[in-house]
Amino acid sequence: MTYPNPNLPNPNLPTLILKRSPQVSAIKVGLAIIAILISLILGLLVLLVIGIETGPVALILGLLAATIPVPIYVVLVLWIDRYEGEPLWMLTTAFFWGALVAAFFAFLVNTITGLAVGALTDAAVGDAFSSVISAPIVEEIGKGLILVIFFFWKKDEFDGVVDGIVYASMAGLGFAMTENILYYGQAASSGMLTATVIVRGFFAPFSHPLFTSLTGIGLGLARQSRNAVVKVMMPAVGLVMAIFMHSVWNASAVFGGGLAFVLTYIVVMVPAFLIVIVVVVLALRREGQVVREFLISDIERGLLTHEEFEQLGSIGGRMGSSFNALSRRGMRGWRTRRRFNQLASELAFHRSRVSRGIKSRNQDPQAQEAAYLHALHDLISELRAR
Repeated sequence: MTYPNPNLPNPNLPTLILKRSPQVSAIKVGLAIIAILISLILGLLVLLVIGIETGPVALILGLLAATIPVPIYVVLVLWIDRYEGEPLWMLTTAFFWGALVAAFFAFLVNTITGLAVGALTDAAVGDAFSSVISAPIVEEIGKGLILVIFFFWKKDEFDGVVDGIVYASMAGLGFAMTENILYYGQAASSGMLTATVIVRGFFAPFSHPLFTSLTGIGLGLARQSRNAVVKVMMPAVGLVMAIFMHSVWNASAVFGGGLAFVLTYIVVMVPAFLIVIVVVVLALRREGQVVREFLISDIERGLLTHEEFEQLGSIGGRMGSSFNALSRRGMRGWRTRRRFNQLASELAFHRSRVSRGIKSRNQDPQAQEAAYLHALHDLISELRAR
């Protein structure tokens, strides 16, 4: 591919997103509004059921206890995505999919299956079946569905393992928030709110993100690989592992009591969490390699300096350059540098996708390439002018 010269003016420069007819845009806006309204209705139905079960005061206490720490967890998750931050609307969609859509259908199906099994056996067996068998399957499929949608529909925003983990964690955090409203509300009505918050909010806040991240890792590996077997098998393996981990975690609470719960936490959950951290580190290293590999041509063309190239290719270099921009040029300089880092990464990952034959729907790869280069040229001019 021949890259356009960013130093030449181009009055017909295409935008990153090709223009669509007003009719198509209106249809998409209408469908988005309908989807949002349906999601809100589902969420309100869940809150209504929780409120009927716990009472309005306990519901409010549970709602506050469940939502207040969420921004902290979200910031920790987003910090992982150091090279190419995902679009805010996709992160928000993943979160509220977990909190509203997945939570509603999980509550509905788990309740029905628990009652059905309980009617055939007894109530205790029905509750155990719902927690250990139904919940892991229904909840992990429900949370994972938004990842599958992103995987096929937004190929330009789902590049690998890091993206899979970030989207999965957002869906898991949303689901956990809604689930915690129920548990905290029940605990508040029985005077056990503090103990429940400690157990669920401090010792196991990332259980749902951890489980769903296994599905995200499977999809991320499928995206990165050229092997047809890996592309087919890894998402299924990731989902099965998510269901299995979820089932083991729930079974420890249902059958084992306090000791089994603590042992499961130490022997299973902590090692699994550490393994995911290792996977994140390795995935970030791979993303740094992608950035370096697909931006090397821009040094040869004179768009980037060697210093800029080295900074873009490492997390430390990116953080250092952003800090220097903040200290020397204030918030405006920091924002410009952050935008430069983001666009450079997007260009690198765009080239990586094109090299593997992955194309966005209704978008011309050369048009996207040209738009990235011209946008980068403008940012570089602004950064070097100061």
